[in-house]
Amino acid sequence: MKILIINQTEVGQLLPYDEAIGAMRGAFTALAKGKTIQPLRPILWLPEKVGALGMMPAYLEPIEAMGIKVVSVFPDNHGTEYDSHQGSVMLFETKHGRLLSLMDASEMTAIRTAAATAVATDLLAHPEATDLAILGSGTQARSHIAAMLEIRPTIERVKVWSRNGDHAAEFASKAAAKFGVPVSVADSVAECVKDTQIICTTTAAPEPILFSHMLDQGTHINAVGSSVPFAREIDSATMQQAALFVDRRESTINESGDFLMAKADGVIDEDSIEAEIGELLIGQHPGRSSYQEITLFKSLGLAIEDVAAAHHIYKKAVEKGVGTWVELGGERPEF
Repeated sequence: MKILIINQTEVGQLLPYDEAIGAMRGAFTALAKGKTIQPLRPILWLPEKVGALGMMPAYLEPIEAMGIKVVSVFPDNHGTEYDSHQGSVMLFETKHGRLLSLMDASEMTAIRTAAATAVATDLLAHPEATDLAILGSGTQARSHIAAMLEIRPTIERVKVWSRNGDHAAEFASKAAAKFGVPVSVADSVAECVKDTQIICTTTAAPEPILFSHMLDQGTHINAVGSSVPFAREIDSATMQQAALFVDRRESTINESGDFLMAKADGVIDEDSIEAEIGELLIGQHPGRSSYQEITLFKSLGLAIEDVAAAHHIYKKAVEKGVGTWVELGGERPEF
């Protein structure tokens, strides 16, 4: 049996943002229609929670594929040569259960997470939004500015904030050169989000960095950085004030620190979730209710996103002759 190995560079080449956004729309739509299977992800934590190994399996009926991402998460890698998320995705077909491909998860996670955010932004943010705030300056900050400019080419200005000012300055310089838009560095979160219609939080902050008093009416927030129950980027008042949309209810009420800590403060509960993004895509919820409403998309990252992205990458790799085929089989012992 041969499988196709697809490395990090190849993943990036085979999953451009416009195609990734389309794949995420398909995954969210399948979820809303009940055409997926996705258990909650088990996580193996290292002592003192310095790092974790997450396992994310899923099945997508529309593309007849299943898979699992195994990824290590080391938040302290921010600012180092290593990504905070590293791992691999295994893609299987569902007729005989054959392993089709093993591919890098780092770049895929960066792209598909930002692409999922782009789907939510397209549905919830003001169509004429011209200003974007990026909180963070790591891998997800990079992918999110690319995805936001892909889905909203009307964006004219970008502001970035990071705890590390040097990282923020380097990020701003590279982003401005790559995307051809002005990118400035803000000295504070409040300055970064002021007069801004779209905010993406992509930090490893364990405690809130974004507070309700900082927000203008009509803002759309993409809360991306925290995916564990004991860390959050968004304060409880914002979670209470905003119209809350999620990638998946079950994941949110079990895994999201932004949600769970606000719930513990007594300001929200499960009924506070307006809808899943897929429910907007299939017309079960209208989305934003007014121009002034603050909307918030809480992204945890779903295994169906990985399977959808991996399937797209694999098909293109086969068509284009990209990747390395490796023989895993051999002669089976007779006895």
